[in-house]
Amino acid sequence: MFKKIIKGGQRKHPKSDSWDTSNQGHALPGSGNLGLGTPAVNHASGTKPISSKGPNPGVRTSLPPMFAVEPLPLFKGVAVADRPTLFLRKLQLCCFQLDFSNSTKLVREKEIKRQTLLDLVEFIESGSGKITERSQEELIKMVGVNIFRCLPPAFHENTGQEALEPEDEDPYSEPSWPHLQLVYELLLRYIVSSDTDTKVAKRYIDHMFVLKVLDLFNSEDPREREYLKMILHRIYGKFMMHRPCIRKAINNIFYRFIYETQRHRGIGELLEVLGSIIHGFSLPMKEENKLFLVRALIPLHKMKTASMYHEHLSYCIVQFVVKDYRLADTVIRGLLKYWPMTNCQKEILFLGELEEVLEATQSAELQRCILPLFRQIARCLHSDHFQVSERALFFWNNEHIVDLIAQNREVILPIIFKALDWNIQNHWNEVIHGLTENVLKMFVEMDDDLFDKCETQFAEEQARAREVEEQREMVWKKLADAAAEKGGDHMVTV
Repeated sequence: MFKKIIKGGQRKHPKSDSWDTSNQGHALPGSGNLGLGTPAVNHASGTKPISSKGPNPGVRTSLPPMFAVEPLPLFKGVAVADRPTLFLRKLQLCCFQLDFSNSTKLVREKEIKRQTLLDLVEFIESGSGKITERSQEELIKMVGVNIFRCLPPAFHENTGQEALEPEDEDPYSEPSWPHLQLVYELLLRYIVSSDTDTKVAKRYIDHMFVLKVLDLFNSEDPREREYLKMILHRIYGKFMMHRPCIRKAINNIFYRFIYETQRHRGIGELLEVLGSIIHGFSLPMKEENKLFLVRALIPLHKMKTASMYHEHLSYCIVQFVVKDYRLADTVIRGLLKYWPMTNCQKEILFLGELEEVLEATQSAELQRCILPLFRQIARCLHSDHFQVSERALFFWNNEHIVDLIAQNREVILPIIFKALDWNIQNHWNEVIHGLTENVLKMFVEMDDDLFDKCETQFAEEQARAREVEEQREMVWKKLADAAAEKGGDHMVTV
């Protein structure tokens, strides 16, 4: 019975997946020589070979019992001919994953791995030796073993507490960041290196690798997202075959965020990468890029967390209009569709973005959406929130917008005249009074006759409104008198 239990416990090592490292051809850390040979491990009882069955046995990524990690020599301390072998051994050492949940556990091993990663980064950065194709393959496998992981749940998901707004949550710090940072730095240096042959590298930095990198943008740690942003940007620039895949994957992330989860940490960083991508779009613009603007970018304005990424979103939107001014009408109508009604701080952001869009807009495109646009601006002009009103009045400090308004003043002034007059008569803030007076003076200088005409029309409208109100009060008085005669003391007046 005992022998059966022992035999049952002796299982074959599982075959490695696309991101596991293979131990064929190089020694495990702790072996005493630099040559390639039978893998060996330092145990407390002595050095014993690890036997493995099958054509492609997998390598452990966690430390076996009684295992001792031994530091490897620095690259500068070995002969040039031995560096490729040492490079492979260092990569294999870095494939071992350590427990960072307990800071007092395996302290020595963590420091050895950190120093090994640091030496690898310095070796790649120095360009002192050409990396073989085998080494590149093992490098990408090591990177995958370390960075591709299940991201921890958000704090509220882990504790059962009510979810906070993302901007109110404390930044999360990845416990393994001292190692992860060096892994990311190593990957970044490898990609940007002039010695990296794109034709060889694309075999290992494939579509699946890129998609897994994009999945990591949901990391809670802002430092990790910053590295991912730089790496994705470099991949997009160097590997042209991945460009359609990257654009489509980002598109899908936005769709999932808008219509399903409403939570994603990396939207700002992805938009920052997109800003550079959009800047490089060629003309005439492809239909798929216009659809991306309408279906993904513009709907991002409606999200509650839009203030967290609005700066980068605004840049992307404006780049579309700069590239093709004919998209101005589409963009402006999209902004009006998702205009905030109760969030004044978000409304200020929208006004800032709208000003940038109008700077890139031609008069012909403005005329297509001039009525709904300036009706919304009029509502902002007489907002009780003085910052909203002030931001709308600042439009008249922009020379290009003033020129557009001057060209279309016969349509615009009648729409906003009431709001400007209300500010002068009723607004509580003195700064708004001064800014409104300046705007009115500008319209007088543009077209004195038009201003007098609008003033006369507004006075007539006010007179008609007072007349209607007087008639309404008269009718109610007659009804009250008639009810008093019939109902006597039982009538209730309001």
